[in-house]
Amino acid sequence: MTGYTLRELMVVAAARQIEDGQVVFVGMRLPLLGFLLAKRTHAPQAIGLYENGIIREMPSAEMLYTMSDPPNIYRATSCADMLAVMGLLQQGRVDVGFIGGAEIDRFGNLNTTLVRADGRRAIRLPGSGGACDIASLAHRLIAIMAHEKRRFRERVSYITSPGYGEGGNWRSAVGLPRGGPSVVITDKAILEFDPVTKEAVLSSVHPGISVDDVLAHTGWPLRVSKDLDETPPPTEEELSIIRELDPRGFWTR
Repeated sequence: MTGYTLRELMVVAAARQIEDGQVVFVGMRLPLLGFLLAKRTHAPQAIGLYENGIIREMPSAEMLYTMSDPPNIYRATSCADMLAVMGLLQQGRVDVGFIGGAEIDRFGNLNTTLVRADGRRAIRLPGSGGACDIASLAHRLIAIMAHEKRRFRERVSYITSPGYGEGGNWRSAVGLPRGGPSVVITDKAILEFDPVTKEAVLSSVHPGISVDDVLAHTGWPLRVSKDLDETPPPTEEELSIIRELDPRGFWTR
């Protein structure tokens, strides 16, 4: 098996963020595939939470297009309601949460509420759903999104899901008890966050992508790590599992 898409690489990068035994707020699309890949490889004891109240210890046997598809309900550990899984967040029992966004800024704040297309006209977006809760209360947040200059803004138009606010100790100052973004996975690179300033730092570029390309598609002067790496490509096993999970490339092509 040769070749892979950047979306497949993003799935692999997401899976590698999950450790065995962790409780993971999964989300749909690429995070879902990342969770399933982790379950099939190095994290068989990871537990998946879905915003609609489903909890799964074993992955569904069929491809999912939405989290409420019948295969996700069949043989689930629990089918409750949104309050049940959000309550686990409040209790501090969720290790990792995955979300995306229309915009993200240098301190990892995410916007899914509104954008200003021309600096004046506001366009409404779907809003938070459970994203704000996940960003506020999970022990670690991972964002997955396309790397475009209009999305990577120095300051988001609206903070739907808090990252590190204005940087530094902002989260503790406003009363958030834990967590914050640790990684942003894009179709060009992986960003991590400075442990002191909490500003995003370019830590890894994907094969075939240049640093200049990443910087050109970022709306602020993105810092580059002194230990910059190249993202390890998918293994043959990882690609085989992804293509078994998404045989038509619905999420990954």
